[in-house]
This record gives sequence, C-alpha cells and structure tokens, in this order.
Amino acid sequence: MSSSGGSGSNYSGSEAVYPPPSPGIVLGFSKSSFTYEELSLATDGFSEANLLGQGGFGYVHRGVLPNGKEIAVKQLKVGSGQGEREFQAEVEIISRVHHKHLVSLVGYCIAGSQRMLVYEFVPNNTLEFHLHGRGRPTMDWPTRLKIALGSAKGLAYLHEDCHPKIIHRDIKAANILLDFKFEAKVFCLLWAYHIMLALASFRYLAPEYASSGKLTEKSDVFSFGIMLLELITGRRPVDPTHTFMDDSLVDWARPQLTRALEDGNFDSLVDPRLQRDYNHGEMARMIACAAACVRHSARRRPRMSQIVRALEGDVSLSDLNEGIRPGQSGLFSSYGSSDYDAIQYNEDLKKFRKVALASTENYGSSEYSEPTSEYGIIASGSSSEGQRTREMEMGKMKRSSQGFS
Repeated sequence: MSSSGGSGSNYSGSEAVYPPPSPGIVLGFSKSSFTYEELSLATDGFSEANLLGQGGFGYVHRGVLPNGKEIAVKQLKVGSGQGEREFQAEVEIISRVHHKHLVSLVGYCIAGSQRMLVYEFVPNNTLEFHLHGRGRPTMDWPTRLKIALGSAKGLAYLHEDCHPKIIHRDIKAANILLDFKFEAKVFCLLWAYHIMLALASFRYLAPEYASSGKLTEKSDVFSFGIMLLELITGRRPVDPTHTFMDDSLVDWARPQLTRALEDGNFDSLVDPRLQRDYNHGEMARMIACAAACVRHSARRRPRMSQIVRALEGDVSLSDLNEGIRPGQSGLFSSYGSSDYDAIQYNEDLKKFRKVALASTENYGSSEYSEPTSEYGIIASGSSSEGQRTREMEMGKMKRSSQGFS
C-alpha cells in the first residue's frame, strides 16, 4: 500500500469511523512490537501444522497469544531494500487503519534482517479459494454480492476516508479474506512488497501501469473491476490452460458487458453454475459497476464510493456511467481520445507479462501455478521437498534473529 494526500467522503460504509485503539490494547498487550521468541511461541515454532499459506514474499502462520487472541504472522523474505526506519514508518501508517472490511495489522517484529507482520486472524480462507478452488461448492449469488460490497467499502475507506489516502496496489481475489459469515476483509501488505508482488498479479493491473509504471486509486478501481468480473462470470483473470497470446478475462468480457447492458440478457456473461438463480436488478448493477471499473481511461473510472452506492442501489446506473450509453466507446475504452487505448494496452501487457513470468521464477509466485495468496491458501501442499525448504528457511531466520530480539 502507499499513501498520498486526499479528502474523505464517508461513503465507505454506514458505520461511523472512530479513532483506532492502539494495537497493544486490541491484543491485550502493552506494545505492538513483538520479539521473535514471542511469535515463535505463539506459532509453535512456526510449525507446519500452523502454516496458513505462502506467497511471493514468505510464509503465513496461525498463532495464539498467551491471552488466547488468534493471530496470523506474515514472515517477509529478505530483499525489499527497506531499512528499519522505513519499515516502521509503513507499519505505523497501516496500524492506524481500522475498518470492518479491512484486515487489521496489530503488530510487527524486527529480528536482525528479518521482518514479520502480525495481523488479526481471519478464519475462512479467501475469495479465490471459495470461488475458484477445486471441488468447492458453487458460491451463491447473495454471497457474491455481499463479498463485492464489503470489499468495495474497505477499499473506499482506504481511498477516501484515510488521511493521507492509501492506495492498495494489489487488489485481487486472493487478497480478499472471509470470515465464517462470508464477510469480506481486504488484506493489505506494505507498499514496498506490493510493488514487487505486482509482477505476479499482472492480470489485475490497470493499463496505465503497463505503460507508465504509475499506480493511483483509479488503478485499484480497475483491479476491483476485474474481481467483479470474476464474481459475475466465475472465471479466473486468465485461464492457466491458455497460451501466452490468449485474451484475458477483461478482454473477453468487454463485448459481453456491452451486449448485456444493451439488451438485459446476461446468459453469455454470468457464471453458468448459478443456473440463473440471481436477482436480475442486482446483477445488472454489478455488471454496470464492472464495466465502469475496467474502462481504459483512468479518469473515466468511478470512485470506489460511487461503486458502493451503485452496488447498494442508491444511484442510477446512468449516474454511474456518466450519461454514456452502453456500446459507446467511452464506456469501456478511450478510442478516439488522447488517452491510452486497448491496442496499445495489449501490446504493453504482452511485454510486461514476459517480465512478470521471468520475475516469478525469483519470487516463487505465479498465476500459472496452484492458486496462491499472501495469506490464506497453502499453495505448495505438504510435500517433503516443500517441508525441507521451509525448515531450512526457518532455521536461517532463527539464526538471524539471535541477539536482535
């Protein structure tokens, strides 16, 4: 995540936003800085049994503090280039962010060159797991809408109610955690790590990043639009069985979105596993939101507060679309303008993807392996090779921490 100046809107949800309590108070501790020994004790020595998942920058373990509080400990692999002061500054920003639909950062650990983050524990895995996991039951429509709305409120809070505003930079289904009531919580990592993880999540990236390397809150909106398309269609951002040149989900969906909004027939777009069991008006609103979010032109994308209101049915779809009728070029792209267009985007994305696929060999995370998450899915299984790798890394971490706690 990153932060910059901005004004609040108070449209991130109906609940009031109160000054956050200190992380220490939340945990029942008098501090938010943990020692390596405290976290090792909480996770039973970072045991295999407590492994929640792994991503491009380390492992996540479930832990229990002495007061019974459940936590998730994210171990960040060395190599971000951050010093201790920069790391603590980012932790300070994120630890002040508290919202019903955001995963709370409640502490951290600096042990030698190691960095660990302590989050609240969210028990029911991720949206990616429940929507795309092998053998999972079909997620019904009310649950999909609930997750979309909760995620939108969390992201709107970051963009419009935080001072300074915070850009997430890595919105994707694997970073939407769920509780047992399927309430969504957006998982946030530190800005320096998001920049590198973006290489493994390139199919969620906005067009402007492929061309300029710059990300804004409207880039988050684009990524959120792709996630809405996943909820609508049941498809992944890119099919792992497709070849390098095949279209992404957003490329496939754009003409489908146009037709659906023109004629009101959603059959070619909506996940067939739903068997047409959904509220037509609610689906129309989500389709309109997805179409608006994935516009090529960043300035023409809506704010997240507008998406929240549209999903709730509080604004007309014509307001969301700024008077642009479905099928007009301005709704889904920027043809005929000086803005970035689809043809150039696809060319840049091909180049960017080559870099991304090469980079994931170094960072160990790819959309073409088993579904991975920075928190929530065990991607590598429990093979003996994976176990040996984890044991070696944890041994290095333990040695590195000696004398620094």
